[in-house]
Amino acid sequence: MYGRLPGVGSVESRVAGEAELAAVTETIVTAFLADPVWGAYSFPDPAKQPEQSRRFWEACVAAAMRFPWTRVTPGCESSAVWIPPGEPEMTDEQAAAFESLVEELVGSDQARVVLGVFEQLDAGHPHADPHYYLSLLATHRDHRGKGLGMALLATCLEAIDAEGAPAYLESTNPANNLRYMRHGFEPYAEITLPNGLVITTMWRQARS
Repeated sequence: MYGRLPGVGSVESRVAGEAELAAVTETIVTAFLADPVWGAYSFPDPAKQPEQSRRFWEACVAAAMRFPWTRVTPGCESSAVWIPPGEPEMTDEQAAAFESLVEELVGSDQARVVLGVFEQLDAGHPHADPHYYLSLLATHRDHRGKGLGMALLATCLEAIDAEGAPAYLESTNPANNLRYMRHGFEPYAEITLPNGLVITTMWRQARS
């Protein structure tokens, strides 16, 4: 399933296959190593962080791939992981396995920190209106600065607009807020973590 990416020449997007789990995961790992929330706050040991992040994100992406809504550029330089309307990010079985994985990766004390982020995100997530949820948007560090991530977002939103559906995301890096707003997202609420980090949730109204 291909779609033209506006403003990025002939670059296209498609739905990622299960065989590309490792490639999509690697893109996300490199993109989030320095993220305010999913970087050192979640994985404070720099020596262990890359491998911990890899297994962490692999579980998240694998769960989302049960839907045909993980979209990538042709070489997985950028990836957008969406959860369609009315669906949970993980099944009950996947969520239980994920919690065990996080504790295995970082220990019980730090697991409470990481899983606490998810609890706050879940508590702040709107459920009244069915919507597409942008769980992850990432560009591999080797391909930053080319506009690929925002172009991939644009083509995803074209498909969502064709369905007349709204969209929702959580911005863990304030530097990205204006980028999302240029694509029609507006601040919805703020979630403050125990250490003072602020996550901005954003909503995009349905468009016909």
